[in-house]
Amino acid sequence: MTGVPRTATDPLARVTWPVTTARLALRRLDPADAEALWSYRQLEDVDRWLGVRPRDLDTWRSHLGEAPRAAQTLVVEHAGAVVGDLYLAVRDGWAQSDVADRAAGAEAEVGWVLDPAHQGRGLATEAVRALLRVCFADLGLRRVTASAFAANAPSWRLMERVGMRREAVGVRDSLHHELGWIDGVTYALLAEEWTAAPPAAN
Repeated sequence: MTGVPRTATDPLARVTWPVTTARLALRRLDPADAEALWSYRQLEDVDRWLGVRPRDLDTWRSHLGEAPRAAQTLVVEHAGAVVGDLYLAVRDGWAQSDVADRAAGAEAEVGWVLDPAHQGRGLATEAVRALLRVCFADLGLRRVTASAFAANAPSWRLMERVGMRREAVGVRDSLHHELGWIDGVTYALLAEEWTAAPPAAN
């Protein structure tokens, strides 16, 4: 597993890490984090909702070591221990060809996983609010999206807690390994919506 790239093409290199909150520290992925992340990602209650489901630790290490994934993964620490991880992929917005340059690197897709042993204390909400602050305040993005299986209510309820709004429901557009084709949901938040939110929500 190689280190995370720190180049001009790495948008997260513009952020001063770690990013801290009252209880958490968000930082870039380190190769040594693979086992800590795997310890909760391989749990049945967590794994059943994940898009990437490696079969073992070695496969997970290989996946996590791929340059795009390594650069897009953040680690969440509480009291010095890894309690979760975040996904932040900066992308171009859709645009007509003559204005495409103005949409370059303007948006992001985000995601999250929290160790069940640390759920129920608001840590996920705190981490995702910090993630949105990175997107809008530090990176200057205009729009952030997140998606989930519609049956994964804890995930989309978190999206709503941090101020994201449901934009779409895909009818049987998402293939689940146990449930078959089921509905998916997409949420989004614009920079101006985040700015207008109460300070406690940011």
